Amino acid sequence: MHLHTSLLCVYTFPICLIYCHLRTVYVTATVWKNLNPFWGEEYTLHLPTGFHSLSFYVMDEDTIGHDDVIGKILLSKDAIGAQAKGLDNWLNLTRVDPDEEVQGEIHLGLELLRDAKRIGLRCHFIEARDLAPRDISGTSDPFARILFNNHSAETSIIKKTRFPHWSETLELELETWELTEGGNVTVEVWDWDMVGKNDFLGKVEIPFACLHKTPVLQGWFRLLPLGNHEDDAGGKLGALRLKVRLVEDRILPSMYYQPLIDLLVESVISPAEVEDSSPLTMLEEVTTVESRQDVAMTLVKIYLGQGLVVPFLDYLSTREVNHTSDPNTLFRSNSLASKAMEQFMKAVGMLYLHEVLKPIINRIFEEKKYIELDPCKIDLNRTRRISFKGAASEAEVRESSVEMLQGYLSSVVESIVGSVAQCPPVMRVAFKQLHKRVEEQFPEPENEDVKYLAISGFFFLRFFAPAILTPKLFHLRDQHADTRTSRTLLLLAKAVQSVGNLGLQLGHGKELWMEPLHPIILCSVASVKDFLDKLIDIDQDMSEVPQRAVFLPSVTVKEGYLQKHKTEGPQLLSRFAFKKRYFWLSSETLSYAKTLDLWQVRSSIPIQCVCVVERVDENAFQQQHVMQVVAKDNDGQIHTIYIQCKNVNELNQWLSAIRKASIYNERMLPSFHPGAYRSGKWTCCLQANRATLGCSRTHSAVTLGDWSDPLDPDAETQTIYKQLLQGRDKLRSVAYTLILGHLEAMINLLQQTVCRIISLSQGVYIATLARTTLYSYSLEIACNPGTHKCGLICSASLTLGHYHGREKQWYWCKYYGIFLPR
Repeated sequence: MHLHTSLLCVYTFPICLIYCHLRTVYVTATVWKNLNPFWGEEYTLHLPTGFHSLSFYVMDEDTIGHDDVIGKILLSKDAIGAQAKGLDNWLNLTRVDPDEEVQGEIHLGLELLRDAKRIGLRCHFIEARDLAPRDISGTSDPFARILFNNHSAETSIIKKTRFPHWSETLELELETWELTEGGNVTVEVWDWDMVGKNDFLGKVEIPFACLHKTPVLQGWFRLLPLGNHEDDAGGKLGALRLKVRLVEDRILPSMYYQPLIDLLVESVISPAEVEDSSPLTMLEEVTTVESRQDVAMTLVKIYLGQGLVVPFLDYLSTREVNHTSDPNTLFRSNSLASKAMEQFMKAVGMLYLHEVLKPIINRIFEEKKYIELDPCKIDLNRTRRISFKGAASEAEVRESSVEMLQGYLSSVVESIVGSVAQCPPVMRVAFKQLHKRVEEQFPEPENEDVKYLAISGFFFLRFFAPAILTPKLFHLRDQHADTRTSRTLLLLAKAVQSVGNLGLQLGHGKELWMEPLHPIILCSVASVKDFLDKLIDIDQDMSEVPQRAVFLPSVTVKEGYLQKHKTEGPQLLSRFAFKKRYFWLSSETLSYAKTLDLWQVRSSIPIQCVCVVERVDENAFQQQHVMQVVAKDNDGQIHTIYIQCKNVNELNQWLSAIRKASIYNERMLPSFHPGAYRSGKWTCCLQANRATLGCSRTHSAVTLGDWSDPLDPDAETQTIYKQLLQGRDKLRSVAYTLILGHLEAMINLLQQTVCRIISLSQGVYIATLARTTLYSYSLEIACNPGTHKCGLICSASLTLGHYHGREKQWYWCKYYGIFLPR
């Protein structure tokens, strides 16, 4: 909002960068020539538990030279976590202060010396890692300084590294009276500059009193900024609206989640009657509309991992269908069934979606045609010259727009209806079950189209149409569409929605200017119905269908052209050492070849051998966006390949994908070298020993959440348990109501039985007395979260009213299925 511009610029090209510990984890698309950009992008970042802050930088992208920084927002972990529902607000941008842009850690030891000869403070500077680059080469020339009262001392300068090894010991001589002084011992790290002042790299402050309690203090300390807290410039730099939510879970061992997993599995293996409650229906009761999508995706992953995703979807769909009386409202709400089917299609059908839509979307972006049907929005100044007689008229613009839209729509429909063979079998079986349930519930001839609408509503309205409207959110494009292309995509998405509705609502809406497309939409209905019939015509039984299709070894999770570093032969210049190769990533191998042709010989790295997947510093090859994959073979030999991506987003996506594929590897290393071994030393830490331990910590926990996330049953079950825990009060209320109704029915039956027995033995008078004295009951529900993490009812007791002046305690006997007196 109202971004600041430099004096020489009329427009800015704003872009937002998300940093964690001064590492770029994602970059938004660039919004061209706009001071009030709208991104509308959403990311899920998996971060290590030790992260302390997130930074958001708004930049002005420059085609030539470095991008200009407009401002930044720094959010600490505590600030984000303080809001239970997340942070959603406008935040003013602040100026970027170099003294605040610090990162890294320093390894040192402090010792307080007290003996008869001297009193002093000894500091052992061992090393530092991941320091901020301050020089144009992407490195720094660091030295350290210790300060206490008026005493100070400095280490030597280690040039051109962000990972200095000092191994120096400095001592400060103190007076006796200084031992009782308070204050802090300060350790500062600086970048030495030959010309101009030195650059600040960070500091550590340790209370002097700590050295009295612990004479020898040693460890890794995080470097902190200088502490110049600048105001937000009064909003002069603009503001950024952010919605950030922190979800922090502590995952327990699998054995603690097994009872809940068993309960969820039992719900779909032995489903209850339609009217009966189950753990899944109770879960829907306690989830809010905002959290239902996350819960649905989590459940889809749990049942994918159990191989029961089709029975799970069938169970939810059956309940939804049986509770719907009006077929026009079927699956139109944000119910758990609707959200689960939507998330299921994204989880198993994203590669299929790309195969069907990507060529057409790319064509629309490349052609950039001006298309408009709404007479109120036609701008004749934006149209190209159509004829040599003069400017195009409104009628000519509409005619041209209709022709181009018809061509795009025909291509989309033809691509979809011809994709039966490419559609994942598990999706086809799920839709077959859905078709069956709808047909059973609405068998009337007038509801003939309902069984088609139920499938097309998901397939076209919730899968293909949103992907056409916002291709970047479905990873079909790297950038947002410009205004002209965005309008074309919107009109095309509207037409695809009408095709998905089988043309039943044409002419009933307000957008009558879409009428020229009605004939082609109606002509597409027959082919769409035929496609849906073929889609569900699958002979495989559910037990034979691979319900974990997206996670099978044969499925390629990610692929594309990258630049691989040439390790063989002489290396003249780094820029010529990278050769173009096509890479494939599956859950078993990372392979590459010169081209994507099948006859090409592929080299591959087994995923189980991968032990490091990390970035490479720019100064290693004088190239940007380089990553390394380190693998250890069965003989213990280390092999490293260096891969260059075209931009930072592609780099982060490949890093994330390979890390997720290798997340369960036992060989993962805790440290790595962010440089390369060249000219007899590591370019990062300058160590000569090639086998020396890595100088930087690995970041295997930092990944981007998307459809290709690996299955993690413990983490997913923890999410479900947390939802149940948050809704435990509502669960108790639901459980109380259910048992109350059950007990009322049982008491009525019990009264009738008692009355019959008494009437046979003692007469009608006593029976009447029994009916009048069995008048009250109380219910006690005991929950044991330690045993049943979902808060299930463990026991129930019933107190019946006075019978002949005595109170009876009854208990529920599972063996006989009735209440018996204690």
